[in-house]
Amino acid sequence: MKALNKQTAPKSVAPERIIQFGEGNFLRAFVDWIVYNMNQKTDFNSSVVVVQPIERGMAEWLNGQDCLYHVNLQGRLNGEAVNSLTRIDCISRALNPYSQNSAFMALADQPEIRFVISNTTEAGIAFDPNCKFTDAPASSYPGKLTQLLYRRFKTFKGDKSKGLIIMPCELIFLNGHHLKECIYQYIELWKDDFGADYEKFKTWFTKYCYVCATLVDRIVPGFPRKEIAQIQKKICYADNLVVQAEIFHLWVIEAAENLSLRQLAEEFPANKAGMNVLFVKSEAPYHERKVTLLNGPHTVLSPVAYLSGVNIVRDACNHPVIGKYVRKVQFDELMQTLNLPMDELKKFAADVLERFDNPYVEHQVTSIMLNSFPKYQTRDLPGLKTYLERKGELPKGLVLGLAAIITYYKGGVRADGAEITPNDAPEIMQLLKDLWATGDTRKVAEGVLAAKDLIWGEHGDLNTIPGLTDMVTGFLNSIQEKGMLETVKGIL
Repeated sequence: MKALNKQTAPKSVAPERIIQFGEGNFLRAFVDWIVYNMNQKTDFNSSVVVVQPIERGMAEWLNGQDCLYHVNLQGRLNGEAVNSLTRIDCISRALNPYSQNSAFMALADQPEIRFVISNTTEAGIAFDPNCKFTDAPASSYPGKLTQLLYRRFKTFKGDKSKGLIIMPCELIFLNGHHLKECIYQYIELWKDDFGADYEKFKTWFTKYCYVCATLVDRIVPGFPRKEIAQIQKKICYADNLVVQAEIFHLWVIEAAENLSLRQLAEEFPANKAGMNVLFVKSEAPYHERKVTLLNGPHTVLSPVAYLSGVNIVRDACNHPVIGKYVRKVQFDELMQTLNLPMDELKKFAADVLERFDNPYVEHQVTSIMLNSFPKYQTRDLPGLKTYLERKGELPKGLVLGLAAIITYYKGGVRADGAEITPNDAPEIMQLLKDLWATGDTRKVAEGVLAAKDLIWGEHGDLNTIPGLTDMVTGFLNSIQEKGMLETVKGIL
């Protein structure tokens, strides 16, 4: 089997226009896959320089294959199963700034560079006051980026056309806003190092660099250990960097306040390449949509499915009863609480169900149930309250989901003998143990709903929500007496 490199496989050459902090599975299966498609289908004609954000990483591995690798997409598209392999060739080289700091800093001197993209984990966008301007490089990602921006400012003498469009992909809400704030903190920390340039550099960054907040969505399992031999046989290359991902992808990019949506779309023509990339004025409603319509149904589907004897998410969606329950929660309840066009919400919800039905992923419902109470508090409770406000009644599916979580936390065994093993903060586990020990479902419901300090936070005591205590108690009784499946049937 051939090694994979530019001697054995074709590799396109394009100007280096993107600096990418991060070389992990997600960016390679998401951003670099999108850039590859933009190069193939538009005149974007750009390559990516990858910068390893921490001292130990994969830069050496990438360079060992001349930064060539395959993306294996799996899932359903318009109802049809898809299992594709695409060779990605848009990464030009990979740098380790800890051992190649001169080469890293020299990126700032390349006139064609226009974009900075990153995924340095949620902890990566953080200000570390111990970073020094003279560090080679600064240990934090925002510190490295500030060093690079200052070098660019100096090289091009504050040329306003040499500012950069910065698009972080870290999984934190308003990631761009946090990154921008960190950069300002470093500019203040290092003002003595900048000397007479301090004000001018700060103004250049503020006016001519464009920091966008983004939301990314694609499940990326990563290296396909089980199928790698089969994949390598199929592609006829010994590719040790294959990355597996679901077929669904979404990138919501909020234009920086000093950049128009039109200019952003023109400079980064992902739409023209047919990519599911949205340029928007605010990512907030899309963040809410994802949490509500993807994470929300997951949280309640899992205990309802498991206590009904169903172990896999895909099987739950295709179950004659649980499948209807999932759709009720998603379309009839949670969707009614959002503030985006209904057609858009229906399309997203349908995509979510198609993702849940991925034939290549055995997604255990128990893997979703870790810390179910905090998840319900952030993903489902806001929808429950909004639904009550808008419709004047409680959403039965969401309330049943809460009763299912409470029942799951009782522990024990299912009818078929399978273990029920809840896992949450020790204090929450103890609370449920004590409440269930009373043998009184009313006390269980009241005790859980009253746990404002432990579970519900700013939402307060949920016993004050009209009718909620009675409905939860009713569902707990029904689950004890009739079983979960019969209880679900009662609300459909």
